[in-house]
Amino acid sequence: MAGTAITPTRMVLNQLKGRLKTARRGHKLLKDKRDELMRQFMDVVKLNKQLRTRVEEGLTGAFASLQVASAIMSPEMLEQALLYPRQSVELGLTYKNIMSVNVPQYSFQTKNNDPTEIYPYGFAQTSGELDDALEKMAKVFEDMLELAQVEKTMQLLAEEIEKTRRRVNALEYVMIPELTENIKYISMKLEENENSTKVRLLKVKEMVLQDAHNYK
Repeated sequence: MAGTAITPTRMVLNQLKGRLKTARRGHKLLKDKRDELMRQFMDVVKLNKQLRTRVEEGLTGAFASLQVASAIMSPEMLEQALLYPRQSVELGLTYKNIMSVNVPQYSFQTKNNDPTEIYPYGFAQTSGELDDALEKMAKVFEDMLELAQVEKTMQLLAEEIEKTRRRVNALEYVMIPELTENIKYISMKLEENENSTKVRLLKVKEMVLQDAHNYK
């Protein structure tokens, strides 16, 4: 319903028409953005499912090997073997822009590329299952890091989708209908005023003719 505070003038009418045009253009752009965000989100969801399956399988295998190693080795020996790790990892963080959303990109770099550095012990007094557990953990680490990246991306995209959806709805169900109603109201008022003016002019013309030619 048109607001009572609106002044029904042509200047206001033109301003409202300009705002309506801008609102419709913004509505289309936001809808396109929302649709593209949804497409990107669904791709990330599929990747997340694949990574989660790989990570769960990798961790299950690593824990199974570790349980076997724990059964073979004494707790003291197992703790001593893992007490002083040789390998270290540096994590890196950059950002990638997806539809104005900055999502994280994680990377890691090991201290050196020697694969034997994942074993912080000698092989004489440890079991082969412990070697298997550490090897599997090293392999699954990259997938775990990518999984963390993907899940954070999902969270950020979901938040942006929700914000965009609210903006689309605000334009579609509030602002655009209100502007349309106000434009209709002002147009009707202006038309009424024009008709009233025409009637008054006709009356004036009729009175002038009566005075000029002295006829009824």
